Amino acid sequence: MGTTQLETVPEPKYWHLKTVLSEALDSEFSVGEILPNERDLAARFGVARATLRQALEQLELEGRLQRRRGVGTTVAPPRVGVAVGTTEQHVWPGAAGDDWQPADSTLEAPPASVAAALETGAEDTVHVVRRSRVTHGQPVAAELLYIPVSSVPDLSAIDAPAGAARARAVLRELQRLELEGQERAVELGSARADDAKMLDRLPGAPVLVVTTRYFADGGRTAAVSVATYRADTCRLTFGDTGGVEIHETPERQAS
Repeated sequence: MGTTQLETVPEPKYWHLKTVLSEALDSEFSVGEILPNERDLAARFGVARATLRQALEQLELEGRLQRRRGVGTTVAPPRVGVAVGTTEQHVWPGAAGDDWQPADSTLEAPPASVAAALETGAEDTVHVVRRSRVTHGQPVAAELLYIPVSSVPDLSAIDAPAGAARARAVLRELQRLELEGQERAVELGSARADDAKMLDRLPGAPVLVVTTRYFADGGRTAAVSVATYRADTCRLTFGDTGGVEIHETPERQAS
C-alpha cells in the first residue's frame, strides 16, 4: 500500500480514499488478510480517522471488506456470480455439482404467490426444503424450495422423517421427473428476520431475491425456488453460463 498522501480533489475526501484503498486491495492484499489498524492507515494516507472510517464503511457496504469482532477488518472473498441469463442445460436442485447444503424439509402452506404459481389451494401444504450456500466460510445465500406433493408422490415410502436427510430425500424424488425448462427472475429486496439470521446480516439488509420456476409434465410448475442472496457478496451474471458460479479472480474496478 503506497504512502502518497491524498491530493485535493473535487469529490468527498472519503470517497477518493475509498478508491485508493480499493486499488490497494486488488494489488496488495489476499482474501481473508487483516488490514492494518485504523491509526496506521489514517497516518499512512494523511487523513482523519473519521474520514478513514467512512471509506472503510463504504467498502464494507460494497462487499470488499468484512469486519469481524475480535479479528479486525479483513479482505472479503470474491462475490458470488448469480447467473440470470438463459441456460442451455437445465438441472433440478440437488443435482450433481450443486453447491447448496440442505438443512431441513417440512410440510407447510406456501405464501399465496407461490401457491398461485404451483396452482395449489391456499390451504394445501407442500414440501418446503431449506438450503444454504456458503463460500469461503461465510453464508452468502439461503433458499426456500417449494415442491407440491404431486411432484414427489413416492416420498411417503422413504424413512426420512425430518432434517437434512428428509430434504435430500425430497430432492432425490424430484429429480425423477423430466425437467422441461425453468424461468428465473431477480429483484432487490430486504432481508426478513429468518433470512437475516441465516445470512449473518441484520433484518432489512439489502438482498437479491432470485425466484426460479421449474417446469415438468407438459409445462406444469413442478417446483418454485426463492433464493435470497446477500447483496454485499453477490453480483449478477448474464449469458449461457448455467447455475450459480463462483468467480475466484473477478476483475475489480474502482468506483
